Amino acid sequence: MRVAIVTETYPPEVNGVALTVAGLAHGLRATGHEVQLIRPRQPHVDAAAAPASEVLVAGLRLPRYPGLRLGLPARRRLYTLWQHARPDALYVATEGPLGGSALGVARRLGIPACTGFHTRFDEFARFYGLAWLTPLVRRYLRRFHRRSLATLVPTRELAGWLREQGFGNVALLSRAVDTRLFSPARRDPALRARWGVDADRLAVIHVGRIAAEKNLALAVRAFRAIQKLRPDARFVWVGDGPQRAALQAQHPDFVFCGMQKDEALAAHYASADLFLFPSLTETFGNVTLEALASGVPTVAFDYGAAREHLPADAGRRIPFGDADAFVQAACALAGDDAGREAMRRAARRAVADLDPQRVCASFAGLLAGLAQQSAP
Repeated sequence: MRVAIVTETYPPEVNGVALTVAGLAHGLRATGHEVQLIRPRQPHVDAAAAPASEVLVAGLRLPRYPGLRLGLPARRRLYTLWQHARPDALYVATEGPLGGSALGVARRLGIPACTGFHTRFDEFARFYGLAWLTPLVRRYLRRFHRRSLATLVPTRELAGWLREQGFGNVALLSRAVDTRLFSPARRDPALRARWGVDADRLAVIHVGRIAAEKNLALAVRAFRAIQKLRPDARFVWVGDGPQRAALQAQHPDFVFCGMQKDEALAAHYASADLFLFPSLTETFGNVTLEALASGVPTVAFDYGAAREHLPADAGRRIPFGDADAFVQAACALAGDDAGREAMRRAARRAVADLDPQRVCASFAGLLAGLAQQSAP
């Protein structure tokens, strides 16, 4: 099967959407499918080194998201490209102008197309003083996704909400985690020593974009409450974003590690003792799976990946938005060394069956089903 994938973000960019799309593309290729990737050119990346299967188009920097690009429409180029080599199916992973132009060309050429709902852009607006935009953004997203034959989502909860919002053809595509990469075996005493944490001290970790929409004030509040019980605790931050400089200036005792990838990222997870994830704006939250695979007890709100995959014996799921309960749960786990040790084993078991190959096979099956529904 020949599949075209359109996305505005892709590695070496580090975010959940980029890594998820890359995993799907690699999985399809590994099972013999031909994948054509259409994405914006990335600054400081040699475009000449891109493989022939990648089509690079013009893009603009996305405000407040350094390093990410907004793909510009490429209708004429895609029409010419697909007229000569028509894909069997199209997957549009992001809702920007590039994706919109791809859906338009697909409809004109009779290419069956599906979209992915990865990011709650409608919720982001209120964290940047633009709450009045929320209904307008939601309306745009609904119009965008209703132009496809199916909208792929990672959880049953999100599927139900989108149907209530009138999105129409919603299909479930589960997420996976690489349990060979993310593993308790990568725990590194030398790394903990660099954090200022020995074997008996507590390392609390947050992994993700350091930005307003991640509800980071609650993470700070929870850690300061933990410190009253465990003065030896250290808070380790992995990631980058617009709030990092201010957070670092306000809390000089925090350990900021910046962006980490692959084995280094896996070592940071596995070397921690407790993962705090207070975000309220995720469509899923890949970091939750990565923490569990690494054997790290997790505190998160009861939605997205936590609702699907975080059992009570591997951490705590908190009623959505209950900040006080989040802090109380974080303190309870921080003070229970024996309980956390048991949770490390349960966390690993909770995601043991989330095999990337199985997810890619499901993705290929969804695309093949769509291809049978439509003919040029």
